Amino acid sequence: MRKILFILISVILFGIAAYFAFVYYVPFSEGYRSGELIKFSRKGVIVKTWEGEISQGISGAQIFEFSVEDNKKDVIEKLKDFQGQYVKVTYKERYSSFFWLGDTKYFITEVEQEKSPHFGN
Repeated sequence: MRKILFILISVILFGIAAYFAFVYYVPFSEGYRSGELIKFSRKGVIVKTWEGEISQGISGAQIFEFSVEDNKKDVIEKLKDFQGQYVKVTYKERYSSFFWLGDTKYFITEVEQEKSPHFGN
Protein backbone atom coordinates (compact mmCIF):
# COMPACT_ATOMS: atom_id res chain seq x y z
CA MET A 1 0.00 0.00 0.00
CA ARG A 2 2.82 2.42 0.83
CA LYS A 3 4.52 1.71 -2.46
CA ILE A 4 1.35 2.48 -4.43
CA LEU A 5 0.83 5.70 -2.46
CA PHE A 6 4.46 6.73 -3.07
CA ILE A 7 4.12 6.06 -6.81
CA LEU A 8 0.83 7.97 -7.00
CA ILE A 9 2.24 11.01 -5.20
CA SER A 10 5.38 10.89 -7.36
CA VAL A 11 3.32 10.81 -10.57
CA ILE A 12 1.19 13.75 -9.39
CA LEU A 13 4.25 15.82 -8.42
CA PHE A 14 5.97 14.98 -11.71
CA GLY A 15 2.83 16.01 -13.61
CA ILE A 16 2.65 19.34 -11.82
CA ALA A 17 6.36 19.99 -12.44
CA ALA A 18 5.99 19.05 -16.12
CA TYR A 19 3.02 21.42 -16.49
CA PHE A 20 4.92 24.35 -14.96
CA ALA A 21 8.01 23.62 -17.08
CA PHE A 22 5.92 23.38 -20.26
CA VAL A 23 4.06 26.64 -19.62
CA TYR A 24 7.24 28.52 -18.70
CA TYR A 25 9.71 27.22 -21.30
CA VAL A 26 7.61 26.38 -24.37
CA PRO A 27 6.34 29.49 -26.18
CA PHE A 28 3.00 29.42 -27.99
CA SER A 29 4.23 32.07 -30.42
CA GLU A 30 7.01 34.60 -30.89
CA GLY A 31 6.88 37.83 -32.82
CA TYR A 32 7.17 41.60 -33.09
CA ARG A 33 4.82 44.48 -32.46
CA SER A 34 5.26 48.20 -33.06
CA GLY A 35 3.38 51.16 -31.71
CA GLU A 36 3.41 54.04 -29.28
CA LEU A 37 4.33 53.04 -25.73
CA ILE A 38 1.47 54.59 -23.77
CA LYS A 39 1.85 52.86 -20.41
CA PHE A 40 4.53 51.08 -18.43
CA SER A 41 4.23 50.51 -14.70
CA ARG A 42 5.03 48.21 -11.82
CA LYS A 43 1.85 47.03 -10.18
CA GLY A 44 0.52 44.56 -7.66
CA VAL A 45 -0.12 44.31 -3.93
CA ILE A 46 1.77 41.22 -2.81
CA VAL A 47 3.67 40.39 -5.99
CA LYS A 48 4.86 43.34 -8.10
CA THR A 49 4.99 42.82 -11.87
CA TRP A 50 5.92 45.06 -14.79
CA GLU A 51 2.98 45.71 -17.14
CA GLY A 52 2.63 47.92 -20.19
CA GLU A 53 0.54 48.88 -23.18
CA ILE A 54 1.35 49.80 -26.76
CA SER A 55 -1.15 51.68 -28.92
CA GLN A 56 -1.17 50.21 -32.39
CA GLY A 57 -3.85 52.34 -33.95
CA ILE A 58 -5.19 55.84 -34.19
CA SER A 59 -6.40 57.15 -30.82
CA GLY A 60 -5.72 53.86 -29.03
CA ALA A 61 -8.15 51.75 -31.06
CA GLN A 62 -5.85 48.72 -30.83
CA ILE A 63 -4.00 48.16 -27.56
CA PHE A 64 -1.33 45.50 -27.09
CA GLU A 65 -0.95 44.65 -23.40
CA PHE A 66 2.26 42.99 -22.25
CA SER A 67 4.34 41.99 -19.25
CA VAL A 68 8.09 42.04 -18.59
CA GLU A 69 9.86 39.58 -16.30
CA ASP A 70 11.90 41.07 -13.44
CA ASN A 71 15.15 39.53 -14.71
CA LYS A 72 14.97 41.61 -17.95
CA LYS A 73 16.57 44.71 -16.36
CA ASP A 74 17.80 46.20 -19.66
CA VAL A 75 14.34 45.89 -21.24
CA ILE A 76 12.72 47.50 -18.18
CA GLU A 77 15.11 50.46 -18.29
CA LYS A 78 14.61 50.97 -22.04
CA LEU A 79 10.83 50.88 -21.68
CA LYS A 80 11.04 53.50 -18.91
CA ASP A 81 13.13 55.72 -21.20
CA PHE A 82 10.91 55.19 -24.28
CA GLN A 83 7.63 56.12 -22.55
CA GLY A 84 5.42 58.04 -25.02
CA GLN A 85 7.59 57.15 -28.01
CA TYR A 86 7.21 54.74 -30.92
CA VAL A 87 8.85 51.38 -30.19
CA LYS A 88 9.29 47.93 -31.71
CA VAL A 89 9.14 45.04 -29.23
CA THR A 90 10.04 41.39 -29.56
CA TYR A 91 7.77 39.14 -27.53
CA LYS A 92 7.01 35.56 -26.70
CA GLU A 93 3.49 34.39 -26.00
CA ARG A 94 3.03 31.61 -23.47
CA TYR A 95 0.14 29.17 -23.28
CA SER A 96 -0.66 30.58 -19.85
CA SER A 97 0.97 32.73 -17.19
CA PHE A 98 1.62 32.59 -13.49
CA PHE A 99 0.55 35.44 -11.21
CA TRP A 100 4.14 36.11 -10.10
CA LEU A 101 5.31 36.67 -13.70
CA GLY A 102 2.68 39.06 -15.02
CA ASP A 103 -0.96 39.68 -15.92
CA THR A 104 -0.69 38.78 -19.60
CA LYS A 105 0.54 35.87 -21.72
CA TYR A 106 2.79 38.22 -23.74
CA PHE A 107 6.32 38.76 -22.40
CA ILE A 108 8.70 41.32 -23.92
CA THR A 109 12.23 40.04 -24.54
CA GLU A 110 13.69 43.01 -26.49
CA VAL A 111 12.75 46.59 -27.24
CA GLU A 112 14.10 49.25 -29.60
CA GLN A 113 13.03 52.74 -30.50
CA GLU A 114 11.61 53.32 -33.99
CA LYS A 115 10.48 56.25 -36.07
CA SER A 116 6.77 56.82 -35.99
CA PRO A 117 5.11 56.32 -39.37
CA HIS A 118 2.50 58.92 -38.36
CA PHE A 119 4.62 61.82 -37.17
CA GLY A 120 8.03 61.28 -38.76
CA ASN A 121 10.02 61.66 -35.51
